[in-house]
Amino acid sequence: MTILVAYGTKMHGTEGLAEMVADALRGEGFAVDVAPARDVGDVSGYDAVIVGGALYAFRWHKDARRFVKRHADELAERPTYLFSSGPLDDTAAAGDIPPVKGVQALMDLVHARGHVTFGGRLPADAGFPASSMAKKHAGDWRDEEQVRSWVDSIAADLRSVQHA
Repeated sequence: MTILVAYGTKMHGTEGLAEMVADALRGEGFAVDVAPARDVGDVSGYDAVIVGGALYAFRWHKDARRFVKRHADELAERPTYLFSSGPLDDTAAAGDIPPVKGVQALMDLVHARGHVTFGGRLPADAGFPASSMAKKHAGDWRDEEQVRSWVDSIAADLRSVQHA
């Protein structure tokens, strides 16, 4: 089974999460490609797709939104999962954070099988306008254990689909 992990990011934190997801899936025996959502022209060669987007002011990154809309018909035909990144604290690792309204609408559009919100990352040297936020909130709240746990659930779901 071949899986695409596509992402939309501004500060590269979501890219790092996409790589963590891909590495965990590879550890489960899947073939995985990782790419920026804006660079993916075709998903027909993939058995499953995972799309990640950074959250900015409760909106998913535009590249992730556009990717899902552009490939909606194809995504609805295969197992699709979404993840968000953004909270600049430990709330994402402490408990489930439901998708924001816009992400929920995209999930409904493609019949996504799951969603998770991971903690985000904000570098201390973030450019404007994030620099003012970075003075108080710089840090990295991406939790590798949370990623692995989510990937374990996806791997089990995909194996059940393969054997159905």
